[in-house]
Amino acid sequence: MGQQRRDQGGVRRAPWSVRALPLAMIVAGVVFDLLTPPRFTAVPLFAAAPLLAAPLFPFVMTLLMGVAALMGVSGMHVANGTTAQITALTETTTVLTVAALALLINRVVQRSGEQLASARVIAETAQRAVLPAPADRIGGLHIAARYEAAQEGAFIGGDLFAVQDTPYGVRLIVGDVRGKGLGAVGTVAVIIGAFREAAEQERSLEGVGQRLERALKREGTRREGLDAVEGFTTAVLGEIPRGGAMVRLVNRGHPEPLLLHADGALDVLRPRQAALPLGMGLGEWPDRAEEFPLPDGATLLLYTDGVTEARDDRGVFYDPVERLAGRLFPGPGELLDALVDDVRRYTGGGSNDDMALLAVGRPARGQPERRRTVPVVPHET
Repeated sequence: MGQQRRDQGGVRRAPWSVRALPLAMIVAGVVFDLLTPPRFTAVPLFAAAPLLAAPLFPFVMTLLMGVAALMGVSGMHVANGTTAQITALTETTTVLTVAALALLINRVVQRSGEQLASARVIAETAQRAVLPAPADRIGGLHIAARYEAAQEGAFIGGDLFAVQDTPYGVRLIVGDVRGKGLGAVGTVAVIIGAFREAAEQERSLEGVGQRLERALKREGTRREGLDAVEGFTTAVLGEIPRGGAMVRLVNRGHPEPLLLHADGALDVLRPRQAALPLGMGLGEWPDRAEEFPLPDGATLLLYTDGVTEARDDRGVFYDPVERLAGRLFPGPGELLDALVDDVRRYTGGGSNDDMALLAVGRPARGQPERRRTVPVVPHET
């Protein structure tokens, strides 16, 4: 199929092979009438032309297709000498009625497309305002972040990330808010705002987590229904002190981060004790930050469950440990690009959940050796 493009309203245009169908219907109608006896009618083909044009073209083009269809059916009656028959009037009226209906459909589709484009712009603006992309270098570390919506054009979701340079080192968060839509974005805004304030003020990573817990509790009192009692957020909080080859993590019910070493080795940073997500409403959770090595040249990878819950055509979940182990990447950005592409290939281009990804690379000392990217091993089917 031809490459799809967007029109000025932001609506995705169909490929040329689809846009040619209305004219093809008229041509097919003329050919059918020329090659068959007069008792056979090509009215369905002529009537189909403006109906196909309605969702594909602007109003004027739809009108022209309707006029062309009327000319086609009228011309065939003139050529067949059947203009005086009642069937000629019936068939012309049918095509005229369908053409008028197509114009009405066209107006509805165009207005819906304009509203969709406006909603898409608003959603994208809100997403970027709430979840701005971090800088490429923060506190001497290489940073890369991605937000991949499950559906193309859908920007609003509950996945989140943030990185901040603080007096205590580089602090970060990756999380996933229960729910979707504007309610989830509101919670994301609360979490990001609370994190940025707490990251600057709290001496310990555990203190940052407790500040987020209290912020979500306050947010829950302003909600109604199930969201007031069931709203929660899975999250990983991280802290990389200046000059220290280590990372502290607090994991609140979130997928375990991965550590990719410069030689291709991979470690799963599992917490020693499982913890409940933030905002579960079960009181103060006694967080314990755990320390893990972060050697020179290594990259810390954090992600939401949109990665681990992606499935292939057999329903098998994507395993980032299996897919990334033994691979080398020039930097965090290339790692995330490769991971996103691999998930898309694994799922056949479809996904049921958004993905938020954050990669933090610790530069190697001295001149780094030249590294090559190992291609993904195709998943067996």
